[in-house]
Amino acid sequence: MNKGTHKQSKPLRQVALAAAVLGAFLIAPANAERVYKWVDKDGVTHYGDSIPPEYADQGHSVLNKHGVELNKVEGALSEEELKEREEQAVIAAKAKKDKEAADLRDRVLLTTYLSVEEIEALRDRRIELVQAQIHVTEIYLDNLRGKLGKLEKESQKYSPYSTDPKARPIDEKLARELADTIDSIMLYEETLASSQREQKRLEDKFSSDIDRFRDLKAEVRNH
Repeated sequence: MNKGTHKQSKPLRQVALAAAVLGAFLIAPANAERVYKWVDKDGVTHYGDSIPPEYADQGHSVLNKHGVELNKVEGALSEEELKEREEQAVIAAKAKKDKEAADLRDRVLLTTYLSVEEIEALRDRRIELVQAQIHVTEIYLDNLRGKLGKLEKESQKYSPYSTDPKARPIDEKLARELADTIDSIMLYEETLASSQREQKRLEDKFSSDIDRFRDLKAEVRNH
């Protein structure tokens, strides 16, 4: 087939044009195995037995002599298109990973527990351990704060804490003990906050597990 061009610039001519193109394919020589379809810079669709060099790097379709698409070749992507494709790939990968994680969680729930009561029993044991840690930490904190109060009262006799301009500088041992006690209080306060966050995380996790377990059991019964 010799290279030819067919324009589709008017909507009213599209049906007639499609018929004409199909007719051209049907009467093509036997050796015209492939026909190329591309769009020029003005948005006009063309058909031919080869693609002009200036459109070689853009998207096009490869058709057989009957007009059936054999292959669709993507053109070179712009920087924005490449970035968008990469972002879509990242989103798709995350969605796939989340789906796999959710499926695994469902399998673990169904194979680990026989009833909601079993999940609740494990929840209670885990939370009791965290609450015990919280209780111990609170005791340590109370003792440290009591110690700090005594140390602060003692430090009031010395400079720079005393209002007496003639007060002696604070004893090095007392100053070190005061600083160490304050550091310990800060450490245990963070430990307490971390344990409290862990208790809340466990409560939320087991609540979610129980709801999901009930849903999965309902699905099994319905099937």
